[in-house]
Amino acid sequence: MVDFQAVLDEIYAELQNTTDKGAVASYIPELANVDSDNFGIYLNNIQGDDFYVGDWDTPFSIQSISKVLSLAKAFSLVGNKIWDRVDVEPSGNPFNHLSLLELENGIPRNPLINSGAIVIADILVSELENPKADFLAYVRNLTNDQTIDFNLDVAASEKETGYNNYAAANLLKSFDNLENDVDEVLDFYFHQCSIEMDCQQLTNAFFLFANRGKCMRNTAHLTLNQVKRINGIMLTCGFYDEAGEFAFEVGLPGKSGVGGGIVALLPNEFTITCWSPGLNDKGNSYLGMMALEKFTTKTKLSIF
Repeated sequence: MVDFQAVLDEIYAELQNTTDKGAVASYIPELANVDSDNFGIYLNNIQGDDFYVGDWDTPFSIQSISKVLSLAKAFSLVGNKIWDRVDVEPSGNPFNHLSLLELENGIPRNPLINSGAIVIADILVSELENPKADFLAYVRNLTNDQTIDFNLDVAASEKETGYNNYAAANLLKSFDNLENDVDEVLDFYFHQCSIEMDCQQLTNAFFLFANRGKCMRNTAHLTLNQVKRINGIMLTCGFYDEAGEFAFEVGLPGKSGVGGGIVALLPNEFTITCWSPGLNDKGNSYLGMMALEKFTTKTKLSIF
């Protein structure tokens, strides 16, 4: 049996004094203020045992990790119709590139790049009575934690500097792949990305993807078929144009965000979150990528 706490302690000791921790995201001004020395890991296995080390209880902006949660909510609401508007292929490009979107007639390559997540946001704006409040309630329900909230300063910062997202949304609109007003959809999208969680809360939010569609409360939110597909998309598309590298080095479905978080999981076994805000040149947590490679190497636990 794996001694998870010993493994996490060992990884933390090996990495916490690393001189090069990457660069904190600065294109969203609020994220530039985060201390790059933060580093935490939290693991929850399916049996309900928790293991953690470092700054696991410091909240951070989950950013693109929220795209998996919005996809799950939209998938549960509209089913397979979702794939009429967004594809499931890796993009091979950075998360904010627009060239493929124009070439492929306004159908984003997958729901985990920005343009795809904006289409998902549009679906939720159409389907939810009070989109921002209802989505936040969904996330709180997944985690059984009513303290989770938007960081309104981060949302405002994204709105002020999100020129590329405005370009993507208007391009989607020009191809009739956005049903609602661009400003309304992006307001939801910016708030979605601004949600703050710590490593424990984020691990709990993704518990259902390791637990056959049932969240921490053992309440079913997704079918097993839907979980299978979302996990597949995370494995192939969850790390921008470094998804292949993550599958090669780590071997788990997962999702990263430019706030420095990475959450990954092994179905029927565990969910694990790493947070270190310094990013590599692909926009993924520098220490987080190394920590998860060390974790699956030391434990010999991956999907392969």
